[in-house]
Formats: sequence, C-alpha cells, structure tokens
Amino acid sequence: MRLPEDVYDAADARLAEADARVAASYPGERPGRQPVHTVYVPASQYKTRLVAGWGKQAMRVFVEHGDLLGVDADVYERVRAKLLTEPIEDLRIDFEDGFGRVPDDVEDAAARAAGQTLATTGGTPFCGIRFKSFEAATRRRGIRTLDLFLGSLLDNGPLPPGFVVTLPKVTAVDQVAVAAEVLARLESAYELPSNALRFEVQIETSQSIVDLDGTLSVARIVQAAAGRCSGLHYGTYDYSAGLGIAAAYQSMEHPAADLAKGLMQIAAAGTGVRLSDGSTNRLPLGDALPSAWAEHSRLVRRSLERGFYQGWDLHPHQLPTRFAATYTFYRAGFPEAVERLRAYADKKAGGVLDEPATAQALAVYLLRGLDCGALDEGELPFGRPELEKYAQRLA
Repeated sequence: MRLPEDVYDAADARLAEADARVAASYPGERPGRQPVHTVYVPASQYKTRLVAGWGKQAMRVFVEHGDLLGVDADVYERVRAKLLTEPIEDLRIDFEDGFGRVPDDVEDAAARAAGQTLATTGGTPFCGIRFKSFEAATRRRGIRTLDLFLGSLLDNGPLPPGFVVTLPKVTAVDQVAVAAEVLARLESAYELPSNALRFEVQIETSQSIVDLDGTLSVARIVQAAAGRCSGLHYGTYDYSAGLGIAAAYQSMEHPAADLAKGLMQIAAAGTGVRLSDGSTNRLPLGDALPSAWAEHSRLVRRSLERGFYQGWDLHPHQLPTRFAATYTFYRAGFPEAVERLRAYADKKAGGVLDEPATAQALAVYLLRGLDCGALDEGELPFGRPELEKYAQRLA
C-alpha cells in the first residue's frame, strides 16, 4: 500500500458528521409486527362490541360466499380462524372525515366515551384515533379531542400496546413538527414515558408530496416528526380529488397514486417508517359482492407485490378478502423464500445468487407471514430468533 495513514484519518474525519447523520436517519427496518390493515370506524359508531360485531358480520358473509374467493382449504381455514380470533388487527377511531363537524360539546362527549370504551374493552393488537387536521380551521379542535380522549383513556387504564394516532391532511411540513411538539407536551401532562405517543401521517394532499418550492416534502415530513412518525398512509380519494382526477377514475391503481406511493416508498426506505396503501370505496354488498370482492382481492395483492404490506378496510365484508389475499400471497411465496434464505445461510450456490440485502428482505417476508397468521413457525426451518437476526443484519 502506498497511501499514508493520514489519508485514512482524513476520510474518517471528513465523513464523521455524515456517518452520524445517516446512522440516526436510517436505522433500518423497525422490528416487531406491522398490521396488515387499519380499520377506520367513525367515533359515533364505536361501541364496546364493535370488534366482535365486525368479526361476526365478516364470518357470516365468508361462510355464505367464501367459495367465491377461490382459495385452497388451508387458506380457507386460516381465514376462518382469523375472523374468529382477531378480525381487526388495527382499529382507528375516526374523529375526522368519518365523524364530521359537530358542536364542540358533542365531540367532547364522544372523545371521552371513546377513550373509556377503548380502555375497558381493547380487543385489537393496534389501536388509536384519527383527529382533525392541523390546518387553521380544525387545529384547536383536533388537539382538544386528542387531549380529552387521552385523559379518559388513561383515567381508565394504561396506554394500550400498539397505540398510535393519525395526523390527516398535511398541507405544510410545519404541521408535522407542531404535532410532534403537542404529543411531547401530552406525554408530560399525562406523565407518560418519552416517545410513548407516535403518529402516522396521512399522505392525502399534493403538498405532502411536493412543496411549493419544488422540494419533496414527504421526505421532510419524516424528519420533521422527530422520531415520532411510525407510518405514512396513502389517502386514495382526498389525494385523487386534490389533483383534479374525476371521481370515476379515483383509484389505488391510478398512475397518480402509483407516483405518490413510489415517492412515499423512497422517502421512508431505511427510516423505520412503515407504509400503508389506502382503501377502495367499492363495498361488497348485495349483488355487487362478487365483483367488489374480486376487485378488493386484486388490489390487496397488487399492494403487497409493490411493498405496501398494510391497507385500509372500511366495512366488515372486506375482511375476508383482506385476509384471503394476504394469506395467499405469503403461502404462495414462502417455499421459495425458505430455500433462498437457507441457501444464503449455508453459503450454497443455487439458481439465484442473493445479496445480503435480499436475504434480509426474505427474512422480513417470512416474519410478516408469521405475524399475520399466514405461516406457522413449525413449517419453517428457521426459528423466529434466527429470522430476526437476518432481518436486522443490515440495520
């Protein structure tokens, strides 16, 4: 070697600040379970037996029409078991569009009631509320609802595991920064641990993708949240309408939707911020059930193939297709994923030569399949600790 040691030292010194910045901003895939869906329920409809009621309604339509899904016996039984035991993975009690503008005393009462009901019933691995946006017209109302809800929730029990709140309709990155500050103040007021309160940001305005100066605001949103942003959720219809797309063509698969979601994906990659696709507003009811189920199944599969492992569901009849499409996705791919990961672990050459990053993706894929119930640990040659090791190898 002909380079002196001071060249190495100079490179380290010049890049020390950049090294620290990259390590802080890109910690890698966040460990732990991600729900496969978020169910949005208007706060006015949130009752003690809501989760069980959704499960029963979903089971009824599944038993009557499940043959339309075209799944094999194994997937059928897994969907049936899921609807019996955990029909909703992530519940969001909605005080925004699904609740509307009502007198303050009505929303105050609803916020207190929802907090008490959630504390005393639970029933889902993930939960939270969507409050009104931090735009000028609704900011104070959104903060008040969140404060009242938390007070009622914590008066009746601890903060539930998997608790997260949703910030909608971001039109300025500053709103995200202020939301993070408000959550910090709420933690102090209610004596919660630091960073106990996290939030998802709904990407449903053009300003949340590209700012006025042409910069990509979606990347700045992640940074402005100061470590509190747990997810970016695409809002199909608000975003489409904001771009002037005619109602008949507003869809999760419109080219404008794919562009926005691609930018979300780039902004979130490596940060630990998770992604969720949006919803379809075609409900599987009456004579429309077969075609609506076919569309929902296709859209769920499309999202999964594109790296969006979560979506929104708005009606109990969408649960059978959500779980059937999700389970089919993981069960169809797990034999090849196992073989490729085993070949990588054993350092054996096969038909595919995988890089460490792909081995990590294979492990994450298998963990997601385990978490949602598509796979059983006994089917895999790897235990969960070994999969978690490969999943975090590059973090």
